[in-house]
Amino acid sequence: MRIILVGQAPFGKDCLEALLGQRENVVGVITAPDDPRGKRPNPVKDLALEKNIPLIQPEGKSPHRLKDNSLIPWVKELEPDLFVLVFVTDFMPQKVIDIAAYGGINFHPSLLPKYRGGTAINWAVINGEKVTGVTIHYIDEGVDTGDIILQEKVSIEDGDSVGSVYFNKLYPLGIKLIKESVALIREGKASTTPQDESMASFQPVITEEDVKINWSKPTREIYNLIRGSSPSPGAFSNLRGEKIKIWESEINDKIPNSNPGEIIGIINEKGFKVATVDGSLLITRVQRSGEGKIKASEFIQKAEVKLGEFFR
Repeated sequence: MRIILVGQAPFGKDCLEALLGQRENVVGVITAPDDPRGKRPNPVKDLALEKNIPLIQPEGKSPHRLKDNSLIPWVKELEPDLFVLVFVTDFMPQKVIDIAAYGGINFHPSLLPKYRGGTAINWAVINGEKVTGVTIHYIDEGVDTGDIILQEKVSIEDGDSVGSVYFNKLYPLGIKLIKESVALIREGKASTTPQDESMASFQPVITEEDVKINWSKPTREIYNLIRGSSPSPGAFSNLRGEKIKIWESEINDKIPNSNPGEIIGIINEKGFKVATVDGSLLITRVQRSGEGKIKASEFIQKAEVKLGEFFR
């Protein structure tokens, strides 16, 4: 079976390596353009060149790169049986999908049909879900709407962030299920399940406005927002008019007569407590604009944080 892998980032590279290790016939690789600043590596490109696999990097801006006019003749020449999409932020037109005998499959980090869209892990954590997972599905012109081939669950623990859910759980599971799905298709054993549209949900790409902290919300909601925004884009609030990103926190009890957003406790070796509508959060890791992430205990000293000040 002749495969074209479409992907980027370390996950794309590790999926390519896994398929080659499984002796799949990868005849081409489509990946993102190089970083014009030269600051970000392109591991998928590097591995493809190392293995002498034909490579193309469509130009243009995401999510429209796969509409590049140079792509169709390049793909047709390779006569693919299957596209494998791993960490793809672009839409593949149906006229490209149809070139491959079996179409294409995609890795999606949620239990489809729930949490379609580009920031599925963020929204699952923000919404307080206890379970998420990986879905491998056929692609069509919809957003994560194709028939499901394989799906497995993982737990979201109370202390998890988007980073820990992705790197520790979904990343290795995704590679495993990609390998299994390709093998099933190659062997003619892949069964499919249509997605139940009555259960579908779509979350738009998360924006800065989505991650501004409202201290009048319940403690648990703010806690979930903070961990659901880490490592990107970072939940934030303003202190003395300065934007402060809050990366890590712990749930604490409410102090009587405190107001939402008020700094109600300073624990020099750990951080500071901020009141919510029904409790408080101990903030343990922050970031000032233009600086790196630091422990909240360090921020207390640098910013001379005082009791009674307000985050707004």
